[in-house]
Amino acid sequence: MNKKKYEAVIFDLDGTLLNTLDDLMDSVNFGLEKYHMPTRTFEEIRRFVGNGVQRLVERAVPEGTDADMQNKVLEAFKEHYREHCNDKTNLYPGIPQLLRELKARGFAMAIVSNKLQEGVDALYSQYFKAYLQTAIGARDGIHQKPAPDSVLKALKDLHISKENAVYIGDSEVDIATARNAQMDCITVTWGFRTRREQEAAGAVTFADCPEEIIPLLYDTIRKN
Repeated sequence: MNKKKYEAVIFDLDGTLLNTLDDLMDSVNFGLEKYHMPTRTFEEIRRFVGNGVQRLVERAVPEGTDADMQNKVLEAFKEHYREHCNDKTNLYPGIPQLLRELKARGFAMAIVSNKLQEGVDALYSQYFKAYLQTAIGARDGIHQKPAPDSVLKALKDLHISKENAVYIGDSEVDIATARNAQMDCITVTWGFRTRREQEAAGAVTFADCPEEIIPLLYDTIRKN
């Protein structure tokens, strides 16, 4: 195999490493039901995720819901998700093996997510602490994806330049984040978006299963 092209891998979380949709749907619907609003389907939640929990709730509440009520639903969502963020969440098949292999090959690794930092911390501690050096979620003072800030913070934590790292995600937000950070990008097809949606967002390099990622880290990847 050729020499490594990258020293570090920056992962999106939801839809890339973890399938979190069922828990997100349950917590959104908890908030909606609390305030007597119609609940949302799995397919609707799939389309709504990717831009953080505030945007998720804005999309989930009925059109015309005022900001005060949106905030009430958001707080109900957060309260429920704190306790239930890992009820139905699972690693995608092949991810544990991928992370072990990347660590064995000497890659530095990080997570960047638009999930609230407390949720990222809980999931990081359970699933990823043995493999990844840092995990950055939504927090005060840092712009969420698709702004490049969280990715650049992760690279700073890893002491790796953007030229020596690759971003891996599943959504149009991830594709735009990599572009804004001026990084190479691998788009995974097992997450929350269809291949057609990913191609429409500008994805050019795909992995259909975790086993396909490592060879890509040794090959030339085109810029998104």
